[in-house]
Amino acid sequence: MLYQTCRQLITRSALAAWKSGAALHMPRKSLGTRQFSMGIDGYALVTGAGSGIGKACALAYAREGAAGVAFSDINVEAAIEAAKESERVAKNPRYRSLVIETDVSDQESVDRMIDLVVQTFPRLDYAVNSAGVGVETPAEVSEASIREFERFLKVNVTGTLLAVRAQSRVMKRQEPLNHGTDSLRTLGRGVITNMGSGNSYVATPHIVQYTASKHAVLGITRNAALDNAPYGIRVNCLCPSWVKGPMIDRAIAGNPSLADAIKRAVPMGRIAQPDEISDVVMFLSSPRSSYVTGAGWIVDGGATLQMHT
Repeated sequence: MLYQTCRQLITRSALAAWKSGAALHMPRKSLGTRQFSMGIDGYALVTGAGSGIGKACALAYAREGAAGVAFSDINVEAAIEAAKESERVAKNPRYRSLVIETDVSDQESVDRMIDLVVQTFPRLDYAVNSAGVGVETPAEVSEASIREFERFLKVNVTGTLLAVRAQSRVMKRQEPLNHGTDSLRTLGRGVITNMGSGNSYVATPHIVQYTASKHAVLGITRNAALDNAPYGIRVNCLCPSWVKGPMIDRAIAGNPSLADAIKRAVPMGRIAQPDEISDVVMFLSSPRSSYVTGAGWIVDGGATLQMHT
């Protein structure tokens, strides 16, 4: 594994290979004639890959057969641990992992992230933008924290736009990839998946900062899908509700009654597991979803069925 941060921090073993110009490959046993069910065999970048949904997506790429995954996170230690786990589960014998410390709200940091991906991998085929922040100060709109609202706009909205913009630039320059004999059912030049929310469609009391930011993420997705369609780049937005992970764990710890409230609000009667979200991301990343772009894909156990969307 190559450990990289935007300050160019790498492991000693990787440093020697980096200076010598050698390829940084992780040896794996040959898979022989194994077929990857989703046709995932390219190179992925996941922001927010150190925990939660982002980590689940990054690990899913490794399990599905990706040749390389870049783990981008502001918490580089968490990203390193996730990348180590990916090497234990990776199915592609050519698999490589890359760790990048990134603040998605900072343009220079995002640009450095993309530069490191391009320097390390021959292509960028899949991108998942999952970096985001959680609500710290819930309040009615009359008492909403402007400081927290601005934090949500900076990370969730500007961060998503900066990432999509940089990823789109890279994908536009590369050749499209074909899978199989059907020239229409292709990966194209790349696939971008943004992480929205059920709140991209509906509102929840006391969290205007979150609702506004997730509506914006869906808007960015739709415009990016239109702009990128002529280049064979698909852009979609995944919109889950409550998903097991650090943000929800903290929310429940602060309000233990929330766990039962979630069960009552979700017709399926439970919270989602991260893998249930990453499975949909794998489909959206694959040639099997070759005609899907600009979609806001709700994955919520039926929670929004009783709301106007």
